[in-house]
Amino acid sequence: MFFKSKPANIPSAAEALPGRDVQMPVKADHFVNGEALKGPYPANAETIYFALGCFWGAERLFWEMPGVIVTAVGYQGGSTPNPSYEEVCSGRTGHTEAVKVVFDPARISLDSLLKTFWEEHDPTQGMRQGNDVGTQYRSAIYTTSPEQAEAVDKSRATYQTALSARGLGMITTEIKPAPEFFFAETYHQQYLAKNPAGYCGLQGTGVSCPIGLGVSAA
Repeated sequence: MFFKSKPANIPSAAEALPGRDVQMPVKADHFVNGEALKGPYPANAETIYFALGCFWGAERLFWEMPGVIVTAVGYQGGSTPNPSYEEVCSGRTGHTEAVKVVFDPARISLDSLLKTFWEEHDPTQGMRQGNDVGTQYRSAIYTTSPEQAEAVDKSRATYQTALSARGLGMITTEIKPAPEFFFAETYHQQYLAKNPAGYCGLQGTGVSCPIGLGVSAA
């Protein structure tokens, strides 16, 4: 079922669609590297979640980075349990299109992931990315530890300074501890590896983010 109009604001839990108790079916392995989509992950792995517009292109950004163990796309930040893609597209679940990034901090730093996040989209646009309009396209970072939250806050301040120096607006990225992540349907997982000519609407501001030191100390 598709919806003809989308609300401009995130619905409250009372306003959101009811969803379902059953999880969306998803293939067990990553289409590109064969890693287990839902784990178990290596003991030293960390997880963080990014939303930066259409999740097809966003996921590809991160699975191509050395040190990233596995990625998956899903729905996050809303109230509807186990939503379908059509429901998220309606704007009536409150979710944004998110990418789960599981990485090895001994091989790639969180700063490097954050640098890619900030530079590869426009985090000042609110409920949209370019021509993609709606709450599902809002920018977000969902953290899984206090240390991640501190690093994210610092990176936001750093990038805001860079954006302001170029006359651009304020960052609207939603930043908070990670709410429940609902895996999207298998069709959407690693979509651009299965459909190389598929849509990718990502477009950055052209402003470099002066963070990212590469590999963390082991």
